[in-house]
Amino acid sequence: MASTFSTGPTAPTPRARLRANYRNLALWTFQGWIAMFFIAAGYAKITEPMDNLVALMGWPAMVSESLVRGLGITEVVLALGVLAPLISWKVGRSLLMVATTGLVILETIMLGVHAFGLDIGLAIVNLILLGLTVPVLLGRRQA
Repeated sequence: MASTFSTGPTAPTPRARLRANYRNLALWTFQGWIAMFFIAAGYAKITEPMDNLVALMGWPAMVSESLVRGLGITEVVLALGVLAPLISWKVGRSLLMVATTGLVILETIMLGVHAFGLDIGLAIVNLILLGLTVPVLLGRRQA
């Protein structure tokens, strides 16, 4: 007599595996773009003279140099956290979740700063960054 109860998880179909592979590839691509952007932006905030940063972004003129440099360090650290799963998925996944949450918060705040300052170009950049970071946060929260 055949059992009507499932004895375990069923194997994913080839189509489901292919979709999962494409999803994983898209998330890793987004993670790479996010990391490259924030490593470059953070490095610039750490190393560039304040005059250059003010000319490029405007808002550094309204805050202390320490805040700008600290923000740069934060961006680099969070960007490295986005890449942490490359070393170890077991440990790196939790670092990725913290880093992407931090970046979403940072991007949202900076979107407000740029929109309030009527710097539409940088506000759009932050919208694009949110469009890359939120899918990573939501897509990687499922283990």
